[in-house]
Amino acid sequence: MATNRRQMLQRTAAGFGGLALSWMLQQDKAGAASNAGHKPPHPAFPDFQPRAKSCIFLFMSGGPSHVDLLDPKPLLTKLQGQRLPKSFGSLETQFIRETDIVLASRREFRKHGQSGIEISDFLPHISTVADDIAVIRSCYCDSFIHESAQYQLSTGRVVSGFPSLGSWVTYGLGSEARDLPAYVVLPSKDGVTEGGKPVFGSGFLPVANSGTVLRNGQSPILDLLPAKGHDGSHYRKTIDAIRQMNEATASPADTELAARIASYEMAFRMQASAPEAVDISRESKATLDMYGVGKAATDDFGRRCLLARRMVERGVRFVLVFGGGGDPQTQQWDAHSDLEDNHGRMCAATDQPAAALIKDLKQRGMLDETLVVWGGEFGRTPLAEGKGGGKGRDHNPNGYSMWLSGGGIKGGTVVGATDEIGLRAVENRCHIHAIHATILHQMGIDYNEQTFLHNGRNELLTDVGGRLIEEII
Repeated sequence: MATNRRQMLQRTAAGFGGLALSWMLQQDKAGAASNAGHKPPHPAFPDFQPRAKSCIFLFMSGGPSHVDLLDPKPLLTKLQGQRLPKSFGSLETQFIRETDIVLASRREFRKHGQSGIEISDFLPHISTVADDIAVIRSCYCDSFIHESAQYQLSTGRVVSGFPSLGSWVTYGLGSEARDLPAYVVLPSKDGVTEGGKPVFGSGFLPVANSGTVLRNGQSPILDLLPAKGHDGSHYRKTIDAIRQMNEATASPADTELAARIASYEMAFRMQASAPEAVDISRESKATLDMYGVGKAATDDFGRRCLLARRMVERGVRFVLVFGGGGDPQTQQWDAHSDLEDNHGRMCAATDQPAAALIKDLKQRGMLDETLVVWGGEFGRTPLAEGKGGGKGRDHNPNGYSMWLSGGGIKGGTVVGATDEIGLRAVENRCHIHAIHATILHQMGIDYNEQTFLHNGRNELLTDVGGRLIEEII
Protein backbone atom coordinates (compact mmCIF):
# COMPACT_ATOMS: atom_id res chain seq x y z
CA MET A 1 0.00 0.00 0.00
CA ALA A 2 2.83 2.40 0.81
CA THR A 3 4.32 1.88 -2.66
CA ASN A 4 1.00 2.68 -4.32
CA ARG A 5 0.66 5.87 -2.30
CA ARG A 6 4.13 6.98 -3.34
CA GLN A 7 3.37 6.24 -7.00
CA MET A 8 0.18 8.23 -6.71
CA LEU A 9 2.06 11.17 -5.26
CA GLN A 10 4.68 11.04 -7.99
CA ARG A 11 1.97 11.24 -10.65
CA THR A 12 0.78 14.52 -9.17
CA ALA A 13 4.24 15.90 -8.41
CA ALA A 14 4.47 18.29 -11.35
CA GLY A 15 2.27 20.81 -9.62
CA PHE A 16 4.27 20.67 -6.41
CA GLY A 17 7.61 21.15 -8.16
CA GLY A 18 10.90 19.32 -8.03
CA LEU A 19 11.99 20.93 -4.79
CA ALA A 20 8.81 20.03 -2.98
CA LEU A 21 8.98 16.42 -4.17
CA SER A 22 12.60 16.19 -3.02
CA TRP A 23 11.62 17.53 0.39
CA MET A 24 8.75 15.05 0.67
CA LEU A 25 10.84 12.03 -0.22
CA GLN A 26 13.50 13.11 2.26
CA GLN A 27 10.84 13.27 4.93
CA ASP A 28 9.60 9.81 3.92
CA LYS A 29 13.01 8.33 4.67
CA ALA A 30 13.38 10.24 7.93
CA GLY A 31 10.72 8.17 9.66
CA ALA A 32 12.97 5.14 9.90
CA ALA A 33 15.33 7.02 12.20
CA SER A 34 12.41 8.06 14.39
CA ASN A 35 11.31 4.44 14.75
CA ALA A 36 14.80 3.54 15.89
CA GLY A 37 14.43 5.93 18.79
CA HIS A 38 16.43 8.81 17.32
CA LYS A 39 14.47 12.02 17.60
CA PRO A 40 15.59 15.64 17.68
CA PRO A 41 16.56 16.25 21.31
CA HIS A 42 14.86 19.61 21.66
CA PRO A 43 12.93 20.44 18.49
CA ALA A 44 12.48 24.21 18.45
CA PHE A 45 13.59 24.37 22.11
CA PRO A 46 17.26 25.27 22.58
CA ASP A 47 19.38 24.07 25.49
CA PHE A 48 19.65 27.66 26.74
CA GLN A 49 18.70 31.13 25.59
CA PRO A 50 20.28 31.55 22.14
CA ARG A 51 21.69 34.76 20.73
CA ALA A 52 21.07 33.68 17.12
CA LYS A 53 17.87 32.25 15.68
CA SER A 54 19.40 31.43 12.32
CA CYS A 55 22.75 31.12 10.58
CA ILE A 56 23.97 32.10 7.11
CA PHE A 57 27.24 30.40 6.21
CA LEU A 58 29.16 32.00 3.33
CA PHE A 59 31.34 29.10 2.15
CA MET A 60 34.31 30.51 0.20
CA SER A 61 35.22 27.29 -1.57
CA GLY A 62 38.77 26.81 -2.82
CA GLY A 63 40.75 28.40 0.00
CA PRO A 64 41.03 32.22 0.29
CA SER A 65 44.50 33.57 1.03
CA HIS A 66 44.53 35.04 4.53
CA VAL A 67 47.86 36.83 3.95
CA ASP A 68 46.31 38.73 1.02
CA LEU A 69 42.94 39.45 2.64
CA LEU A 70 42.74 39.56 6.43
CA ASP A 71 46.16 38.83 7.95
CA PRO A 72 48.91 41.35 7.03
CA LYS A 73 52.48 40.04 7.14
CA PRO A 74 55.13 42.75 6.53
CA LEU A 75 57.94 40.22 6.89
CA LEU A 76 56.85 38.60 3.63
CA THR A 77 57.91 41.77 1.82
CA LYS A 78 61.37 41.60 3.38
CA LEU A 79 61.73 37.91 2.51
CA GLN A 80 60.38 38.22 -1.04
CA GLY A 81 62.20 35.84 -3.38
CA GLN A 82 64.14 34.10 -0.60
CA ARG A 83 63.99 30.51 0.61
CA LEU A 84 61.87 29.73 3.65
CA PRO A 85 64.00 30.43 6.77
CA LYS A 86 64.73 27.23 8.69
CA SER A 87 63.38 28.86 11.84
CA PHE A 88 59.84 28.32 10.50
CA GLY A 89 60.32 24.54 10.44
CA SER A 90 59.41 21.98 7.82
CA LEU A 91 56.61 22.47 5.33
CA GLU A 92 54.00 19.99 4.13
CA THR A 93 51.57 21.03 1.41
CA GLN A 94 50.16 19.52 -1.77
CA PHE A 95 52.53 21.08 -4.31
CA ILE A 96 54.95 23.47 -2.55
CA ARG A 97 58.39 22.28 -1.50
CA GLU A 98 60.76 23.85 1.00
CA THR A 99 63.00 24.89 -1.88
CA ASP A 100 60.31 27.24 -3.19
CA ILE A 101 60.63 30.94 -2.47
CA VAL A 102 58.64 33.39 -0.38
CA LEU A 103 55.91 35.37 -2.15
CA ALA A 104 55.04 38.78 -0.69
CA SER A 105 51.50 40.09 -0.89
CA ARG A 106 50.91 42.87 -3.40
CA ARG A 107 47.91 44.17 -1.50
CA GLU A 108 47.75 47.24 0.73
CA PHE A 109 46.40 46.72 4.25
CA ARG A 110 44.79 49.58 6.15
CA LYS A 111 43.05 49.93 9.50
CA HIS A 112 39.27 50.26 9.27
CA GLY A 113 36.46 51.32 11.55
CA GLN A 114 36.79 52.43 15.16
CA SER A 115 38.27 49.02 15.93
CA GLY A 116 41.14 49.53 13.49
CA ILE A 117 41.00 46.00 12.03
CA GLU A 118 43.54 45.69 9.22
CA ILE A 119 41.91 44.52 5.98
CA SER A 120 43.38 44.52 2.48
CA ASP A 121 42.25 46.54 -0.50
CA PHE A 122 40.98 43.29 -2.03
CA LEU A 123 37.96 43.78 0.29
CA PRO A 124 36.87 47.44 0.09
CA HIS A 125 33.27 46.61 1.02
CA ILE A 126 33.96 44.27 3.93
CA SER A 127 36.28 47.01 5.18
CA THR A 128 33.22 49.23 5.70
CA VAL A 129 31.72 46.75 8.19
CA ALA A 130 34.93 46.10 10.12
CA ASP A 131 33.25 47.02 13.41
CA ASP A 132 30.56 44.39 12.82
CA ILE A 133 32.85 41.40 12.24
CA ALA A 134 35.11 39.29 14.43
CA VAL A 135 38.18 38.06 12.54
CA ILE A 136 39.75 34.81 13.70
CA ARG A 137 43.31 34.78 12.38
CA SER A 138 44.37 31.49 13.96
CA CYS A 139 42.15 28.89 12.29
CA TYR A 140 43.60 25.52 11.33
CA CYS A 141 42.35 22.16 10.07
CA ASP A 142 43.71 18.68 9.37
CA SER A 143 43.94 18.36 5.59
CA PHE A 144 45.41 20.19 2.60
CA ILE A 145 43.16 18.32 0.14
CA HIS A 146 40.06 20.18 -1.01
CA GLU A 147 37.48 17.42 -0.53
CA SER A 148 38.57 16.31 2.91
CA ALA A 149 39.09 19.90 4.13
CA GLN A 150 35.63 20.87 2.84
CA TYR A 151 34.13 17.91 4.64
CA GLN A 152 35.84 19.01 7.84
CA LEU A 153 34.72 22.62 7.50
CA SER A 154 31.16 21.39 7.10
CA THR A 155 31.00 18.21 9.21
CA GLY A 156 34.02 18.31 11.52
CA ARG A 157 35.51 15.19 9.89
CA VAL A 158 37.88 14.74 6.96
CA VAL A 159 35.83 11.90 5.47
CA SER A 160 32.36 12.00 3.98
CA GLY A 161 29.31 10.43 5.57
CA PHE A 162 29.01 12.62 8.66
CA PRO A 163 26.23 15.18 9.25
CA SER A 164 26.86 18.74 8.16
CA LEU A 165 26.69 21.74 10.47
CA GLY A 166 23.31 22.77 9.08
CA SER A 167 21.98 19.26 9.70
CA TRP A 168 23.07 19.30 13.35
CA VAL A 169 21.49 22.74 13.82
CA THR A 170 18.15 21.77 12.32
CA TYR A 171 18.19 18.37 14.05
CA GLY A 172 18.53 20.12 17.39
CA LEU A 173 16.31 23.16 16.85
CA GLY A 174 13.86 22.36 14.08
CA SER A 175 12.62 25.38 12.15
CA GLU A 176 10.48 28.44 12.64
CA ALA A 177 9.46 28.28 8.97
CA ARG A 178 6.21 26.34 8.69
CA ASP A 179 6.09 26.52 4.90
CA LEU A 180 9.78 26.34 3.95
CA PRO A 181 12.61 23.84 4.54
CA ALA A 182 14.67 24.34 7.68
CA TYR A 183 18.02 24.04 5.87
CA VAL A 184 18.51 25.68 2.46
CA VAL A 185 21.56 25.41 0.17
CA LEU A 186 22.33 28.05 -2.50
CA PRO A 187 25.03 26.77 -4.91
CA SER A 188 27.02 28.82 -7.38
CA LYS A 189 25.76 29.12 -10.93
CA ASP A 190 29.11 27.68 -12.04
CA GLY A 191 28.63 24.34 -10.29
CA VAL A 192 29.41 22.58 -7.04
CA THR A 193 32.62 22.19 -5.07
CA GLU A 194 34.88 19.12 -5.04
CA GLY A 195 33.20 17.86 -1.86
CA GLY A 196 29.80 17.70 -3.54
CA LYS A 197 26.58 16.76 -1.75
CA PRO A 198 28.21 15.32 1.41
CA VAL A 199 29.19 18.90 2.27
CA PHE A 200 25.54 19.64 3.04
CA GLY A 201 24.23 16.14 3.68
CA SER A 202 22.74 14.77 6.88
CA GLY A 203 25.00 11.72 7.17
CA PHE A 204 23.53 9.37 9.76
CA LEU A 205 21.01 11.97 11.00
CA PRO A 206 17.46 11.77 9.58
CA VAL A 207 17.40 12.54 5.86
CA ALA A 208 14.96 15.37 6.53
CA ASN A 209 17.89 17.28 8.05
CA SER A 210 19.80 17.38 4.74
CA GLY A 211 20.17 20.70 2.99
CA THR A 212 17.47 21.44 0.41
CA VAL A 213 19.10 22.86 -2.73
CA LEU A 214 17.56 25.83 -4.51
CA ARG A 215 18.55 26.45 -8.10
CA ASN A 216 20.68 29.43 -8.95
CA GLY A 217 19.42 32.19 -11.22
CA GLN A 218 16.10 33.97 -11.38
CA SER A 219 13.94 30.85 -10.84
CA PRO A 220 15.27 29.04 -7.75
CA ILE A 221 12.31 26.63 -7.70
CA LEU A 222 10.96 25.07 -10.88
CA ASP A 223 7.34 23.99 -11.39
CA LEU A 224 6.25 25.19 -7.98
CA LEU A 225 3.01 26.77 -9.16
CA PRO A 226 0.00 24.50 -9.83
CA ALA A 227 -0.24 22.96 -13.27
CA LYS A 228 -2.23 24.96 -15.81
CA GLY A 229 -5.93 24.38 -15.38
CA HIS A 230 -5.65 23.30 -11.75
CA ASP A 231 -6.06 25.46 -8.70
CA GLY A 232 -5.18 24.84 -5.08
CA SER A 233 -8.42 23.00 -4.39
CA HIS A 234 -7.38 20.22 -6.80
CA TYR A 235 -4.21 19.53 -4.84
CA ARG A 236 -6.00 19.97 -1.52
CA LYS A 237 -8.29 17.11 -2.52
CA THR A 238 -5.30 15.00 -3.56
CA ILE A 239 -3.56 15.54 -0.23
CA ASP A 240 -6.75 14.80 1.67
CA ALA A 241 -7.21 11.56 -0.28
CA ILE A 242 -3.64 10.48 0.46
CA ARG A 243 -4.13 11.31 4.13
CA GLN A 244 -7.31 9.23 4.31
CA MET A 245 -5.59 6.21 2.73
CA ASN A 246 -2.67 6.57 5.11
CA GLU A 247 -4.82 6.92 8.20
CA ALA A 248 -7.00 3.97 7.23
CA THR A 249 -4.13 1.57 7.89
CA ALA A 250 -2.08 3.59 10.38
CA SER A 251 -1.40 2.68 13.97
CA PRO A 252 -0.72 5.26 16.69
CA ALA A 253 2.88 4.01 16.94
CA ASP A 254 3.61 4.45 13.22
CA THR A 255 5.74 7.60 13.42
CA GLU A 256 7.09 7.02 9.91
CA LEU A 257 3.62 7.34 8.43
CA ALA A 258 2.89 10.41 10.54
CA ALA A 259 6.07 12.02 9.23
CA ARG A 260 5.07 11.25 5.66
CA ILE A 261 1.64 12.82 6.11
CA ALA A 262 3.23 15.96 7.57
CA SER A 263 5.66 16.20 4.66
CA TYR A 264 2.85 16.16 2.10
CA GLU A 265 1.20 19.01 3.96
CA MET A 266 4.51 20.91 3.83
CA ALA A 267 4.65 20.51 0.05
CA PHE A 268 1.12 21.82 -0.30
CA ARG A 269 1.83 24.84 1.89
CA MET A 270 4.97 25.64 -0.10
CA GLN A 271 2.80 26.40 -3.12
CA ALA A 272 1.43 29.38 -1.25
CA SER A 273 4.56 30.70 0.46
CA ALA A 274 7.62 29.68 -1.56
CA PRO A 275 6.91 31.74 -4.73
CA GLU A 276 6.85 34.91 -2.66
CA ALA A 277 9.89 33.90 -0.60
CA VAL A 278 12.17 33.47 -3.63
CA ASP A 279 10.90 36.46 -5.60
CA ILE A 280 13.60 39.09 -5.09
CA SER A 281 11.90 41.40 -7.59
CA ARG A 282 9.78 42.48 -4.63
CA GLU A 283 12.86 44.16 -3.15
CA SER A 284 13.51 47.87 -3.64
CA LYS A 285 15.96 49.07 -6.27
CA ALA A 286 18.18 50.42 -3.50
CA THR A 287 18.38 46.97 -1.92
CA LEU A 288 19.08 45.24 -5.24
CA ASP A 289 21.79 47.77 -6.01
CA MET A 290 23.34 47.34 -2.57
CA TYR A 291 23.78 43.59 -3.20
CA GLY A 292 25.05 44.17 -6.73
CA VAL A 293 22.12 42.45 -8.42
CA GLY A 294 22.19 43.24 -12.13
CA LYS A 295 25.96 43.82 -12.28
CA ALA A 296 27.92 41.18 -14.17
CA ALA A 297 30.47 40.48 -11.43
CA THR A 298 28.15 40.43 -8.42
CA ASP A 299 24.76 39.36 -9.76
CA ASP A 300 24.98 35.64 -8.95
CA PHE A 301 26.40 35.87 -5.43
CA GLY A 302 24.39 39.02 -4.75
CA ARG A 303 21.12 37.29 -5.61
CA ARG A 304 21.96 34.39 -3.35
CA CYS A 305 22.99 36.56 -0.41
CA LEU A 306 19.75 38.50 -0.77
CA LEU A 307 17.80 35.27 -1.04
CA ALA A 308 19.53 34.03 2.12
CA ARG A 309 18.29 37.11 3.97
CA ARG A 310 14.76 36.49 2.70
CA MET A 311 14.99 32.87 3.85
CA VAL A 312 16.02 33.63 7.43
CA GLU A 313 13.54 36.49 7.51
CA ARG A 314 10.84 33.84 7.00
CA GLY A 315 12.12 31.48 9.67
CA VAL A 316 14.57 29.24 7.78
CA ARG A 317 17.10 28.06 10.35
CA PHE A 318 20.28 27.55 8.30
CA VAL A 319 21.33 28.80 4.85
CA LEU A 320 24.55 27.65 3.15
CA VAL A 321 25.70 30.02 0.40
CA PHE A 322 28.61 28.90 -1.79
CA GLY A 323 31.04 31.64 -2.81
CA GLY A 324 32.52 29.71 -5.71
CA GLY A 325 31.94 26.49 -7.61
CA GLY A 326 32.90 24.78 -10.82
CA ASP A 327 36.45 25.07 -12.14
CA PRO A 328 38.72 25.45 -9.08
CA GLN A 329 41.21 27.97 -10.47
CA THR A 330 38.81 30.21 -12.38
CA GLN A 331 35.54 29.97 -10.41
CA GLN A 332 36.81 29.17 -6.91
CA TRP A 333 39.46 30.64 -4.60
CA ASP A 334 42.05 28.02 -5.62
CA ALA A 335 44.84 30.40 -6.66
CA HIS A 336 47.65 28.02 -7.68
CA SER A 337 48.87 29.84 -10.77
CA ASP A 338 48.04 33.55 -10.38
CA LEU A 339 46.71 34.80 -7.06
CA GLU A 340 46.16 38.37 -8.16
CA ASP A 341 44.00 37.30 -11.08
CA ASN A 342 42.10 34.63 -9.14
CA HIS A 343 41.43 36.61 -5.97
CA GLY A 344 40.73 39.78 -7.89
CA ARG A 345 37.93 37.95 -9.68
CA MET A 346 36.58 36.19 -6.57
CA CYS A 347 36.66 39.31 -4.42
CA ALA A 348 34.91 41.30 -7.14
CA ALA A 349 32.12 38.69 -7.10
CA THR A 350 31.67 38.26 -3.33
CA ASP A 351 32.94 41.30 -1.41
CA GLN A 352 30.06 43.69 -2.10
CA PRO A 353 27.24 41.15 -1.55
CA ALA A 354 28.77 39.81 1.70
CA ALA A 355 29.07 43.32 3.12
CA ALA A 356 25.57 44.16 1.87
CA LEU A 357 24.19 41.17 3.74
CA ILE A 358 25.58 42.46 7.04
CA LYS A 359 24.35 46.02 6.36
CA ASP A 360 20.92 44.80 5.27
CA LEU A 361 20.46 42.56 8.30
CA LYS A 362 21.59 45.38 10.57
CA GLN A 363 19.28 48.01 9.13
CA ARG A 364 16.34 45.60 9.45
CA GLY A 365 17.16 44.83 13.07
CA MET A 366 18.00 41.22 12.20
CA LEU A 367 21.77 41.09 12.69
CA ASP A 368 21.56 40.47 16.43
CA GLU A 369 19.59 37.28 15.81
CA THR A 370 21.32 36.14 12.59
CA LEU A 371 24.80 34.64 12.73
CA VAL A 372 26.84 35.20 9.54
CA VAL A 373 29.97 33.09 9.00
CA TRP A 374 32.56 33.62 6.24
CA GLY A 375 35.41 31.25 5.43
CA GLY A 376 36.90 28.56 3.22
CA GLU A 377 38.29 25.08 3.79
CA PHE A 378 41.86 26.34 4.38
CA GLY A 379 44.20 29.24 3.63
CA ARG A 380 47.18 29.55 1.32
CA THR A 381 50.93 29.34 1.74
CA PRO A 382 53.32 32.31 2.10
CA LEU A 383 55.52 30.59 -0.51
CA ALA A 384 55.13 30.97 -4.26
CA GLU A 385 53.94 28.02 -6.29
CA GLY A 386 55.76 27.37 -9.55
CA LYS A 387 59.33 26.98 -10.74
CA GLY A 388 61.48 30.09 -10.78
CA GLY A 389 59.09 31.95 -8.52
CA GLY A 390 55.44 31.55 -9.43
CA LYS A 391 52.54 33.94 -8.88
CA GLY A 392 50.24 31.54 -7.05
CA ARG A 393 49.98 30.03 -3.59
CA ASP A 394 49.38 26.42 -2.50
CA HIS A 395 46.91 25.09 0.11
CA ASN A 396 47.70 25.89 3.74
CA PRO A 397 45.67 24.13 6.49
CA ASN A 398 48.04 25.19 9.28
CA GLY A 399 46.92 28.78 9.65
CA TYR A 400 44.23 30.93 8.02
CA SER A 401 41.41 33.39 8.72
CA MET A 402 37.63 33.33 9.02
CA TRP A 403 35.18 35.94 10.25
CA LEU A 404 31.83 35.89 12.04
CA SER A 405 29.23 38.59 12.49
CA GLY A 406 25.91 39.10 14.27
CA GLY A 407 24.16 36.59 16.49
CA GLY A 408 25.84 37.81 19.68
CA ILE A 409 29.33 37.97 18.16
CA LYS A 410 31.50 40.86 19.38
CA GLY A 411 32.21 42.96 16.29
CA GLY A 412 35.44 44.85 15.78
CA THR A 413 37.41 41.98 17.29
CA VAL A 414 40.54 40.14 16.18
CA VAL A 415 41.33 36.79 17.78
CA GLY A 416 44.52 34.74 17.49
CA ALA A 417 47.53 35.09 15.22
CA THR A 418 49.67 33.20 12.77
CA ASP A 419 53.45 33.38 12.78
CA GLU A 420 55.32 36.25 11.14
CA ILE A 421 54.79 34.93 7.62
CA GLY A 422 51.29 33.45 8.02
CA LEU A 423 52.40 29.84 7.79
CA ARG A 424 51.04 28.46 11.08
CA ALA A 425 48.54 29.48 13.74
CA VAL A 426 50.57 30.15 16.89
CA GLU A 427 48.41 32.25 19.23
CA ASN A 428 44.99 31.16 20.53
CA ARG A 429 44.81 28.43 17.89
CA CYS A 430 41.24 27.69 16.77
CA HIS A 431 40.58 24.31 15.19
CA ILE A 432 37.46 23.98 13.07
CA HIS A 433 35.87 22.18 16.05
CA ALA A 434 36.15 25.47 17.96
CA ILE A 435 34.39 27.31 15.13
CA HIS A 436 31.59 24.73 15.17
CA ALA A 437 31.30 24.78 18.96
CA THR A 438 30.98 28.57 18.95
CA ILE A 439 28.32 28.53 16.21
CA LEU A 440 26.24 25.91 18.05
CA HIS A 441 26.61 27.81 21.33
CA GLN A 442 25.39 31.06 19.79
CA MET A 443 22.33 29.21 18.51
CA GLY A 444 21.51 27.79 21.92
CA ILE A 445 22.90 24.28 21.50
CA ASP A 446 25.29 22.70 23.98
CA TYR A 447 27.91 21.25 21.66
CA ASN A 448 28.93 18.68 24.28
CA GLU A 449 25.38 17.45 24.86
CA GLN A 450 23.84 17.24 21.39
CA THR A 451 24.67 13.67 20.40
CA PHE A 452 23.32 10.94 18.14
CA LEU A 453 23.88 7.24 18.74
CA HIS A 454 25.48 5.77 15.63
CA ASN A 455 27.24 2.40 15.39
CA GLY A 456 27.31 2.15 19.16
CA ARG A 457 28.94 5.57 19.69
CA ASN A 458 27.37 8.83 20.78
CA GLU A 459 28.49 11.04 17.91
CA LEU A 460 28.59 14.83 18.04
CA LEU A 461 29.61 17.54 15.61
CA THR A 462 32.75 18.58 17.48
CA ASP A 463 33.86 15.00 18.28
CA VAL A 464 36.25 15.41 21.25
CA GLY A 465 37.84 18.72 20.28
CA GLY A 466 35.31 21.49 20.70
CA ARG A 467 35.79 24.65 22.76
CA LEU A 468 34.23 28.07 22.82
CA ILE A 469 36.07 31.03 21.31
CA GLU A 470 35.04 33.20 24.22
CA GLU A 471 36.90 36.31 23.02
CA ILE A 472 34.37 36.92 20.26
CA ILE A 473 31.20 36.27 22.29
